[in-house]
Amino acid sequence: MSRHEEGIPAELQPNPREWSFDVTRALQAVAALRAVVPEDAFTAGYLGTERAGSAVHIRDSLLLTVGYLITEASEVWLRVAGGAVAAHALAYDHETGLGLVQALGRVPAPALELGDSRRVRPGERVIFAAAGGLGAAVASRVAGRQEFAGYWEYLIEDALFTVPAHPFWGGAAVIGADGTLIGIGSLVVQQGGEGRRVDMNMAIPTQILMPILDDLLRYGRVNRPARPWLGLYAMEDDEALVVGGLADGGPADQAGVRTGDRVLAVNEAEVLDLAGLWRAVWATGSAGCVVTLTLGRGSRIVTIPVQSGDRLRFLKTPRIH
Repeated sequence: MSRHEEGIPAELQPNPREWSFDVTRALQAVAALRAVVPEDAFTAGYLGTERAGSAVHIRDSLLLTVGYLITEASEVWLRVAGGAVAAHALAYDHETGLGLVQALGRVPAPALELGDSRRVRPGERVIFAAAGGLGAAVASRVAGRQEFAGYWEYLIEDALFTVPAHPFWGGAAVIGADGTLIGIGSLVVQQGGEGRRVDMNMAIPTQILMPILDDLLRYGRVNRPARPWLGLYAMEDDEALVVGGLADGGPADQAGVRTGDRVLAVNEAEVLDLAGLWRAVWATGSAGCVVTLTLGRGSRIVTIPVQSGDRLRFLKTPRIH
């Protein structure tokens, strides 16, 4: 997820003359981000202790990024045209996957206005931009917008998918045809079949930030009861939902769920896909409620009640420098 020095091939870069806004100026709003996480952090084992990507200046030295880059970060540094700036991991919202970073000094770069991502339609042109100016930007288009469910207890209703895929997607800006910020890069995914695979980026639409921004700025999290979290990584295969892994010491691990278990039902209601699984878990109540899983384990069917938790309570709280 870090930016290679050679950048993006010229033929994939946007031509500034083909856009109605100042592309060069807009790209200056995208900063390089580096985060350092303690070795004993809950997420260190699977997200690493050194993380790199991008963040987008949106106002008053406040930057928007993808949350996994800054989760449990003890140090955050931004690199912009004027040099390096120390920053603070201000907030991470697990439901949207977005994170906010507050620079601890002036950010000598323009801010990108948040656009209305709801108006963007498949086929429209966008710029997918990591830190580094034109050489780190891809002229893309919206391939689709649809629900996306992640194996890490994550679901958003209206994700943006763009092609061609940008190789350095984490925290990158998706800039609409009007020059506003409409998405934040999250993943690269593959779609296709019969020997033809298409790589594309999944981006989190900025519109879902609007209802929660004030809470994130004031409290560092959304001011409502937390969703129940199991610490369960599930995968879809051709026949079942399978537990692909467990967060060490998380609720599912402590309850006795095992890697390789097949998830058949939640609270006695059958679940068929990832989206249905997470919706059923979250419909049980708020964090702390008991979620009853029906699992296939070899030739047996087992029922395990899991005392859910608040994911944030397992994480280290970032400190201001």
